[in-house]
Amino acid sequence: MQYFDPHIHMFSRTTDDYQNMADAGIVGVIEPAFWQGQPRTSVGSFVDYFDLLVGWEHFRAEQFGIRHYCVMGMNPKESNNVPLAEAVMKILPRYCEKENVLGIGEIGYDDITPTEERFFAEQIQLAMDHNLPVLVHTPHRDKISGTRRTLDLVRETGIDEELVMIDHLNEQTLPLILDSGCWRGHSVYPNTKMSEERMVSLLQQYGTEKMVVNSAADWGVSDPLKVPKTGEAMRAAGFSEDVIYDVLFANPIRFYEQSGKISLEDVTRPIVDQTRTWEENSALRGQTPIVQAG
Repeated sequence: MQYFDPHIHMFSRTTDDYQNMADAGIVGVIEPAFWQGQPRTSVGSFVDYFDLLVGWEHFRAEQFGIRHYCVMGMNPKESNNVPLAEAVMKILPRYCEKENVLGIGEIGYDDITPTEERFFAEQIQLAMDHNLPVLVHTPHRDKISGTRRTLDLVRETGIDEELVMIDHLNEQTLPLILDSGCWRGHSVYPNTKMSEERMVSLLQQYGTEKMVVNSAADWGVSDPLKVPKTGEAMRAAGFSEDVIYDVLFANPIRFYEQSGKISLEDVTRPIVDQTRTWEENSALRGQTPIVQAG
């Protein structure tokens, strides 16, 4: 079984994680731009981070047999610094043109402030201008009202709801978006957000259409193997291999196919050649390079 993790912050993970993910069947990942744990203080720090996602991290993933894509945006936690947020909005359009940038995200609400709403709407417009999908983060606090307000804003902007994935859903918020055209993202996370067993129950209750599962693994207590572990839980619950494939591989790729930059046929395991470098840097630290036959 092949798996695809459409929301994982690999900049925060080690090369061991990449190797373990590849061994577990993960073939590709999408890395959304992310808050790094403390506020950035200059637009240059965003430039360096965005460049890392489209460059070094893309290279590092393929060194361990995983396709790497990303979605680019300004996290709502950082949009409340208005001068900095305005500067970031000026540089984001250049990244929309990168071939491995599949959408705008993760964007949305944190404290649900008017400033967050301004830059949420502006980034949706940026996605519309570039014909890209949008990945929306739902807030950790006041999640139900935040999800409702997210839907309202999506409709106010006029973006095609098929181009929107609302993420971090749970038993309370998933029903709120079922009547919309939005895709349904779920983050399976240790102790919080969603467990494998709860995810299986949601799939049994609501079906698999537009249902997407990710690990959202980052620098916190998280697990980059939650997608294949959800596959194991689905298998134990009696789901067929075809259904597991749809939910944990095909569905997220179908959503991002709307960017015109990815397809199911594209996402195959890359041939590993660890003799390659990125700007003269290697992902190895003295280990013998692995070179697979082409």
